[in-house]
Amino acid sequence: MRFVIGRGSDAKTDQAGHVGRYRALDGSEGANLYLDLDGPHATLIVGKRGYGKSFTLGVVAEELARAPGVAPVIVDPMGVFSTLGAPADGDPVPVNVVAEPAVSADVLDPRSWCSLLGLSPESAAGALLWEAAQEAASLEGMCRHLEEHDAPDVDRRAAVNHLSLAESWGVFNPDGLDAATLAGGEITVVDVSGLDVAPMNAVCRGIGEALYRARIQESIDRLPWVLIDEAHTFFDGVAETALHTILTRGRAPGVSLVLATQRPSAVSETAISQSDVLISHRLTAEADLEALAAARPTYVTESLDERLPTEPGEVVIIDDATETIHAAQVRDRDTPHGGDSPSAREVAGLE
Repeated sequence: MRFVIGRGSDAKTDQAGHVGRYRALDGSEGANLYLDLDGPHATLIVGKRGYGKSFTLGVVAEELARAPGVAPVIVDPMGVFSTLGAPADGDPVPVNVVAEPAVSADVLDPRSWCSLLGLSPESAAGALLWEAAQEAASLEGMCRHLEEHDAPDVDRRAAVNHLSLAESWGVFNPDGLDAATLAGGEITVVDVSGLDVAPMNAVCRGIGEALYRARIQESIDRLPWVLIDEAHTFFDGVAETALHTILTRGRAPGVSLVLATQRPSAVSETAISQSDVLISHRLTAEADLEALAAARPTYVTESLDERLPTEPGEVVIIDDATETIHAAQVRDRDTPHGGDSPSAREVAGLE
């Protein structure tokens, strides 16, 4: 028997990714388990540190990179997914690593610009920033608008200083990442590990907005998959709006979202409730278990924490499309995993 998460039992495995095997009660491996890569999905991967959350995200990334008709993009806040471009076991994994990502300034609306820079829209400086974001499509244009404004110097300087901070991040460029660049056949690894949380959120927002708009406008043919590690980082910043748009409205234009986090309690309820595939590694924090329990489907008749695995690499998968639950072991990566923690014994040459 084979099963494709998102399709059902004995479904064809074309346009599906091999993610692991069933895990028997005695711990032995069972039949292969696949993930549907054909239709749009919202997937949430959770697990406490060290139990394989990012590893599983890497497995999904490998499968998407080899699949036809999709445009996978992974937002990498830890700098661990460039290893997807290393020599692979089996078929190569086509990868494009973006080490210095930038997006267009007009991807943020005026309110988001105020939020990004910590200015209240009701303040004098915030109102000036709001106006500049309305009038100009680039960071340079916004700065020029402020410099030419006849507002009191103290307010104008405050707004300019905040925009200067945004300029120092180096993530706003009219020629930044766009849908055409992101919609290639390879997986695009957007390395945001060198950025603070605010610019990291701006880049993520730009990617999500660009791909969603492109599909709405039918300007790209491939179906985007946006993968985000440490997803909780992006639900308390300007990226949240774009992520919620994909979660709630991405199915119609064919935009998928895969979120991985060790803190499901720190993502929004929408991220949990709208996910049609939940892949859970071990969790122990009460708040995280409660967050998942609150969105437990009616067909899950027992407490989810009673079914959660205990060993790294083991997962419980809730497939809302087929209303089924699966115990599985995630397969080995075909490319090196870059998320392992360093060891003092290794550094000292004791291992």
